[in-house]
Amino acid sequence: MVGSGPLVDAAVLLMRLVVFGLALGLTVISFQSYREQRTERLQFAFLGFAFISMGVALSAIVGQLGSGASDSVLTLFRIAETVPFIIGFVMFYLSLYR
Repeated sequence: MVGSGPLVDAAVLLMRLVVFGLALGLTVISFQSYREQRTERLQFAFLGFAFISMGVALSAIVGQLGSGASDSVLTLFRIAETVPFIIGFVMFYLSLYR
């Protein structure tokens, strides 16, 4: 972002932490549901939320790297942040269609 100051950076970091907190909360709720009723669907849903939470956490980390890392390192981190989202959405798919 061109011309962003420390206040804008702090606001973006706060919003990313809120998204991570919400994702983590959904993961906990889905785990509790899975513990109550041990079904395959709830297991896949829990795993989906867990991987989405990992993806959100990695996105926050990669977002903080910004221009401090080289292009090749930043590209590798962006790939690494995308993989948990892919796995998480595959788990959601399996929970809905199995």
